[in-house]
Amino acid sequence: MRAPTSLAVLIGLALIIGACTNPAASSTAPTNAPAATDAPAATDAPVATDPPAEAFKVGYISLGDSIPFVKLVSDSIQAEADKAGVKIVFCDSELDQAKALACAQQLKVQQVQAVLNFQLYADSGPEICEAHGNLPTIAIDIVQGPCQVAFMGADNTFAGTVVGQEVGRQLKAENDCSYEAVITLESKSVGEVNDKRTGGMIAGFEEFCGTIDPAKYRSLDVGGTTDAAITQVSDALSATGSGGVVVILSLNDDMGLGALAAARTAGREEELRIGAQGADPSAWKEIACNPVWVADAAYFPERYGTILIPAVMDLLNGKTIEKELLTKHEAITKDNIRTVYPETPAC
Repeated sequence: MRAPTSLAVLIGLALIIGACTNPAASSTAPTNAPAATDAPAATDAPVATDPPAEAFKVGYISLGDSIPFVKLVSDSIQAEADKAGVKIVFCDSELDQAKALACAQQLKVQQVQAVLNFQLYADSGPEICEAHGNLPTIAIDIVQGPCQVAFMGADNTFAGTVVGQEVGRQLKAENDCSYEAVITLESKSVGEVNDKRTGGMIAGFEEFCGTIDPAKYRSLDVGGTTDAAITQVSDALSATGSGGVVVILSLNDDMGLGALAAARTAGREEELRIGAQGADPSAWKEIACNPVWVADAAYFPERYGTILIPAVMDLLNGKTIEKELLTKHEAITKDNIRTVYPETPAC
């Protein structure tokens, strides 16, 4: 569930980094230094070195490891931290606003030096920052308040656009863009991430199929989960005439899978044309084998740690890091998924 929307989404970076330099990097001159001698002065000053990675203790708030995409992000962070020797203090917010706040409080007690924050509720950012003591924070996919010094995650507008284009292109070729409904599956609590990603999907689709008919458009605030999507899409299908095409543009794979399950239960799977975001393993077989799953945007969550761990180490070493650390997206279809992900299951 790529904001980082928000999903996603900035800060006086240089000032914050300067104020949050790792204290382990400082040193105090000895008080019992030997008296000066007539020996010639050294021609080369000692070169300052970064403290060892073992000196770093970093907090990580997971959005919810029950979601396959998030679990891949968490595993990637831990794997890269283990390689570097960085201590990760993990806390799973389990998609819950109160638990995210409790995680922040726990990280303060654990005396972490910086935070990697992947919690769901963008509007909780200021409260989360205050709870962990306004530690320098790298937001993951969702904007995370005034303590954020960098955002790591999706180029949400671009990722949305490439998927919308693929769905629009196929529908144009299939039936000159005839559809019964266009349904966006969203998670509006993530704020900017939701708006950019959904807006990109709509814009990409409209490049090929023109402005969506308002009478046929439905925006569902599902919240990101498969179970909620099953319920809401079931209701939406009941209110939509059968026999035509129903376009599903989903903020993540989980909701896309929920839409597919709802349509199967209703005996209407063949009506769907799905475009989704994430391209995590839960969707690989559908992308490869199911013609109704038109396209997905790869976010490569299994690579997030390779960006986040070096960045947080630089941050704690007092170095300037980029404000936006964006993953490189790729549109995934049945034609290229086995090239990008050779381990995709057979049909």
